Amino acid sequence: MIEQHFGESTPFSIGVEEELMVLDAETLRLAPRAAELIAASRGSVLPGTLKAELFASALELNTEICASPAEAEEALRELRAAANRLAEERGLRLAAAGSHPTSRPEDEVIADESRYAEFVAYAGVSARRQGVSGLHVHVGMPSAEACFHALEGVLPWLPVVLALSANSPYLRGEETGMQSNRAEVLAQLPRSGAPPAFASYEEWEAFVDYFARLGIGADYTRFWWDIRPHPNFGTLEIRMPDQPTSLAVTAAITAILHELCRAALDRPRPDHDPAARGFYQQNRWAAARFGLNAELFHPEGERTARASELAAELAGDRLDTTRTEADRQLEVGRANGLEAVCADLVERTLG
Repeated sequence: MIEQHFGESTPFSIGVEEELMVLDAETLRLAPRAAELIAASRGSVLPGTLKAELFASALELNTEICASPAEAEEALRELRAAANRLAEERGLRLAAAGSHPTSRPEDEVIADESRYAEFVAYAGVSARRQGVSGLHVHVGMPSAEACFHALEGVLPWLPVVLALSANSPYLRGEETGMQSNRAEVLAQLPRSGAPPAFASYEEWEAFVDYFARLGIGADYTRFWWDIRPHPNFGTLEIRMPDQPTSLAVTAAITAILHELCRAALDRPRPDHDPAARGFYQQNRWAAARFGLNAELFHPEGERTARASELAAELAGDRLDTTRTEADRQLEVGRANGLEAVCADLVERTLG
């Protein structure tokens, strides 16, 4: 049995993880120095923590448990500002985006932690390609079954969220042709995309335990699905969005995901549909490729709809649902080059 803590925090409390890139202030290239910032932050009074990620140039900002998306936004604002101060003191800069415009991930330094060394040894080049950054949102769930109910209700809308958040059009100094290159990179991992359509939390638990008993995956955190239960935190963890550059975009997407979880539990759990995961996979690819211009299977009707139309249903007037941050990167890059893209990312990360 997996230890679980559902219902121990206030239902629909929220925690947010952002993945930022550490850059050299002069070259704006990735700098494998996140560990310095983490060490320097220890002892500071912050509404969260700075943590390591797979690459030594990646810095994860984790909020404490927050009562609302608005509280999480303020925590992230303070964490971004504190991390930036530490970076500037060391000749570094921070940038938030789904990928670095010029980096070749396979050449980047892996963080000096045993869990990451083990992951790279297992996944090989698939792991070394994971030089991408995402926004993870944890929403507190009242019970294990409520968590699975919410998962199935939220899942069909995640490609729309991906389209809204698309922010990784470049890789290795080239346009990839994808609005979210990150989504394509993540799909190269084992146990990625949508989780199987389990009938219950117990079925999920048995599936994860089977992998662990046979030595394929140590625990449920080795399942890199777009959405998953996180019983140790008592949350539903949503891992779909690209990392936004603007904090305002992070805040809006966090609020949307929070609302989707609430709405899912206000409705009956969706009936099992054998074709649903196939529709999801198509929508996931289309959103990654075309962003808000993607044509998607409607999550709640037998028709297709433009991602921008569905995004407007979710976002209202909180976000521009005609243009992504990936579109901005491409406009800046085509007009002024990739160094200008990097500079724009740095500026907007704290703007």
